[in-house]
Amino acid sequence: MRYVLWSPWRMKYILEASRKTKECIFCKAVKGDERENWVVYKSKHSIVMLNIYPYNTGHVMIAPKRHVPRPDLLSDEEMLDLNKLLIITLKALDIEYKPHGYNIGMNLGKVAGAGIEEHMHIHVVPRWHGDTNFMPIVSETKVIPEDLNKTFERVRNAISKVLKS
Repeated sequence: MRYVLWSPWRMKYILEASRKTKECIFCKAVKGDERENWVVYKSKHSIVMLNIYPYNTGHVMIAPKRHVPRPDLLSDEEMLDLNKLLIITLKALDIEYKPHGYNIGMNLGKVAGAGIEEHMHIHVVPRWHGDTNFMPIVSETKVIPEDLNKTFERVRNAISKVLKS
Protein backbone atom coordinates (compact mmCIF):
# COMPACT_ATOMS: atom_id res chain seq x y z
CA MET A 1 0.00 0.00 0.00
CA ARG A 2 1.27 3.51 -0.86
CA TYR A 3 0.68 6.47 1.45
CA VAL A 4 0.80 10.12 0.47
CA LEU A 5 0.92 12.81 3.12
CA TRP A 6 0.36 16.35 1.93
CA SER A 7 2.45 19.05 3.62
CA PRO A 8 2.58 21.98 1.20
CA TRP A 9 4.04 24.33 3.84
CA ARG A 10 7.32 22.36 3.65
CA MET A 11 8.09 23.65 0.13
CA LYS A 12 9.22 26.99 1.57
CA TYR A 13 11.62 25.11 3.87
CA ILE A 14 12.95 22.95 1.02
CA LEU A 15 13.60 25.98 -1.17
CA GLU A 16 15.20 27.96 1.66
CA ALA A 17 17.38 25.01 2.67
CA SER A 18 19.06 25.11 -0.72
CA ARG A 19 20.28 28.70 -0.26
CA LYS A 20 24.00 29.11 0.26
CA THR A 21 23.77 31.81 2.93
CA LYS A 22 21.51 30.93 5.81
CA GLU A 23 20.49 33.62 8.24
CA CYS A 24 19.80 32.49 11.79
CA ILE A 25 16.02 31.99 12.09
CA PHE A 26 15.99 33.61 15.53
CA CYS A 27 17.93 36.70 14.43
CA LYS A 28 15.68 36.97 11.38
CA ALA A 29 12.63 36.70 13.63
CA VAL A 30 13.94 39.42 15.97
CA LYS A 31 14.44 41.86 13.06
CA GLY A 32 11.60 40.82 10.79
CA ASP A 33 7.84 40.74 10.58
CA GLU A 34 6.33 38.87 13.52
CA ARG A 35 3.62 37.08 11.52
CA GLU A 36 5.95 36.09 8.71
CA ASN A 37 8.45 34.65 11.21
CA TRP A 38 5.87 32.97 13.46
CA VAL A 39 6.76 35.20 16.43
CA VAL A 40 3.89 35.16 18.92
CA TYR A 41 5.53 37.55 21.38
CA LYS A 42 8.57 39.78 21.85
CA SER A 43 9.77 41.00 25.24
CA LYS A 44 12.68 43.36 25.92
CA HIS A 45 15.35 40.68 25.51
CA SER A 46 13.58 37.55 24.21
CA ILE A 47 11.10 36.16 21.68
CA VAL A 48 8.58 33.33 21.60
CA MET A 49 8.02 31.76 18.21
CA LEU A 50 6.27 28.69 16.88
CA ASN A 51 8.34 25.73 15.84
CA ILE A 52 7.12 25.34 12.26
CA TYR A 53 8.05 21.64 12.37
CA PRO A 54 6.40 20.92 15.73
CA TYR A 55 6.55 17.74 17.74
CA ASN A 56 3.07 18.58 19.08
CA THR A 57 0.51 21.34 18.66
CA GLY A 58 1.64 24.40 20.62
CA HIS A 59 5.37 23.57 20.32
CA VAL A 60 7.16 26.90 20.75
CA MET A 61 10.73 28.06 21.07
CA ILE A 62 11.87 30.83 23.40
CA ALA A 63 15.13 32.54 22.45
CA PRO A 64 17.13 35.54 23.56
CA LYS A 65 17.20 38.35 21.03
CA ARG A 66 20.98 38.39 21.24
CA HIS A 67 22.79 35.77 19.12
CA VAL A 68 24.55 33.59 21.73
CA PRO A 69 25.10 29.82 21.76
CA ARG A 70 24.82 29.20 25.53
CA PRO A 71 22.87 30.57 28.50
CA ASP A 72 26.03 31.33 30.48
CA LEU A 73 26.79 34.06 27.93
CA LEU A 74 23.59 35.95 28.74
CA SER A 75 23.49 38.88 31.13
CA ASP A 76 21.49 38.49 34.33
CA GLU A 77 18.82 40.77 32.85
CA GLU A 78 18.59 38.68 29.67
CA MET A 79 18.41 35.43 31.66
CA LEU A 80 15.66 36.79 33.91
CA ASP A 81 13.70 38.00 30.88
CA LEU A 82 14.06 34.60 29.17
CA ASN A 83 12.82 32.77 32.27
CA LYS A 84 9.93 35.19 32.83
CA LEU A 85 8.89 34.60 29.24
CA LEU A 86 9.03 30.83 29.82
CA ILE A 87 6.61 31.22 32.73
CA ILE A 88 4.28 33.49 30.72
CA THR A 89 4.34 30.97 27.86
CA LEU A 90 3.52 28.04 30.17
CA LYS A 91 0.57 29.96 31.65
CA ALA A 92 -0.67 30.83 28.15
CA LEU A 93 -0.42 27.24 26.92
CA ASP A 94 -2.15 26.03 30.12
CA ILE A 95 -5.06 28.41 29.47
CA GLU A 96 -5.39 27.71 25.76
CA TYR A 97 -4.52 24.01 25.39
CA LYS A 98 -4.75 22.53 28.90
CA PRO A 99 -1.91 20.04 28.39
CA HIS A 100 -1.26 17.30 30.93
CA GLY A 101 2.46 18.10 31.00
CA TYR A 102 5.42 19.57 29.09
CA ASN A 103 8.78 18.66 27.69
CA ILE A 104 11.03 21.70 28.17
CA GLY A 105 14.66 21.76 27.18
CA MET A 106 17.70 23.09 25.36
CA ASN A 107 20.05 21.25 23.05
CA LEU A 108 23.43 22.97 23.36
CA GLY A 109 26.00 21.97 20.75
CA LYS A 110 25.73 19.77 17.66
CA VAL A 111 26.43 16.51 19.54
CA ALA A 112 23.53 17.32 21.89
CA GLY A 113 21.15 17.53 18.93
CA ALA A 114 21.09 21.28 18.40
CA GLY A 115 19.70 22.08 14.97
CA ILE A 116 20.71 25.72 15.36
CA GLU A 117 23.66 25.58 17.71
CA GLU A 118 24.78 29.20 17.26
CA HIS A 119 21.65 30.70 18.86
CA MET A 120 20.44 29.08 22.06
CA HIS A 121 16.74 28.49 22.48
CA ILE A 122 14.36 26.65 24.77
CA HIS A 123 11.85 24.18 23.35
CA VAL A 124 8.47 24.05 25.07
CA VAL A 125 6.39 21.06 23.94
CA PRO A 126 2.90 20.57 25.40
CA ARG A 127 2.07 16.91 26.10
CA TRP A 128 -1.24 15.09 26.62
CA HIS A 129 -2.12 11.58 27.71
CA GLY A 130 -2.50 9.67 24.46
CA ASP A 131 -0.63 12.16 22.25
CA THR A 132 1.46 9.29 20.95
CA ASN A 133 -0.24 6.62 18.91
CA PHE A 134 0.53 3.97 16.33
CA MET A 135 1.48 6.44 13.54
CA PRO A 136 5.01 7.27 14.77
CA ILE A 137 5.65 3.64 15.70
CA VAL A 138 4.30 1.90 12.60
CA SER A 139 4.95 4.50 9.92
CA GLU A 140 7.40 6.96 11.53
CA THR A 141 4.79 9.67 10.92
CA LYS A 142 3.67 12.30 13.42
CA VAL A 143 0.20 13.79 12.98
CA ILE A 144 -0.28 17.42 14.04
CA PRO A 145 -4.02 18.05 14.42
CA GLU A 146 -4.02 21.86 14.17
CA ASP A 147 -2.99 24.21 11.37
CA LEU A 148 -0.01 26.43 12.27
CA ASN A 149 -1.96 29.59 11.47
CA LYS A 150 -4.59 28.59 14.03
CA THR A 151 -1.90 27.73 16.58
CA PHE A 152 -0.25 31.12 15.96
CA GLU A 153 -3.46 33.00 16.74
CA ARG A 154 -4.33 30.87 19.76
CA VAL A 155 -0.90 31.15 21.40
CA ARG A 156 -0.58 34.86 20.62
CA ASN A 157 -4.02 35.60 22.10
CA ALA A 158 -3.35 33.45 25.16
CA ILE A 159 -0.08 35.27 25.90
CA SER A 160 -1.97 38.55 25.59
CA LYS A 161 -4.53 37.30 28.15
CA VAL A 162 -1.77 36.28 30.58
CA LEU A 163 -0.08 39.67 30.29
CA LYS A 164 -3.36 41.47 30.98
CA SER A 165 -4.12 39.43 34.11
